[in-house]
Amino acid sequence: MALQGTATLSFSGLSSTTKEFNFLPSSFINGFGKLQHVSLPPLTKNKLVLSKSLGRSRRLERVKREDSESMLSSESIALDEQTLEEELHNAIAEENYAKAAEIRDALKNLQKDIKTTVLGANSRFYDSFRTGDLAAMQALWARRDEVCCVHPGLRGISGYDDVIESWNFVWANYEFPLEIKLEDIKVNARGDMGYVTCMEFVKTKGGRWGGQFVTNVFERIDGQWFICIHHASPIDL
Repeated sequence: MALQGTATLSFSGLSSTTKEFNFLPSSFINGFGKLQHVSLPPLTKNKLVLSKSLGRSRRLERVKREDSESMLSSESIALDEQTLEEELHNAIAEENYAKAAEIRDALKNLQKDIKTTVLGANSRFYDSFRTGDLAAMQALWARRDEVCCVHPGLRGISGYDDVIESWNFVWANYEFPLEIKLEDIKVNARGDMGYVTCMEFVKTKGGRWGGQFVTNVFERIDGQWFICIHHASPIDL
């Protein structure tokens, strides 16, 4: 069962006082009762060092791009959106309002398609979360130093390697699959950026439900959508 309490954590050089752990397993929390600070082994560039003491050994795989056909389709959507916006601007400037209305409708439909794609990326994120698939989680995150992950009650963790290692650390003592429910899902997208907000409810085996308000930010890179920010803020149930 997850516990409520106060502990000081140290992760990749960042420390944080946590007042509530909504869905972390009790063994994870109890570890902090013995140590004032917990630090992970150093990471080497482009390679994650996974500690066997975490109780899990995972084989990390390189990120695989989606097939070229899907990438070309996404690139075409981006190009079409930009083209339609230019045509809309020109039609309004020429006072051709009938044409402008048609272009505006086409642009709205295209933006709906983009939102659907972002929701698909968000669903894949939660599929990997639910099953504890670290390789899938690797593939979902943008490989950039600017990415950031905020686990419930903790300070932000930045950088691709540290973010992925944080998921391995948090999942160390879970039994999968987890129970995850999402409510009040909202999506916004424009151009190469999109974000999803939702209420996230997570339950571990033998534990209790924990609730978070979540913001997931996605960026389209080379025609494919990657998550670049995950921010989970704990809430009282």
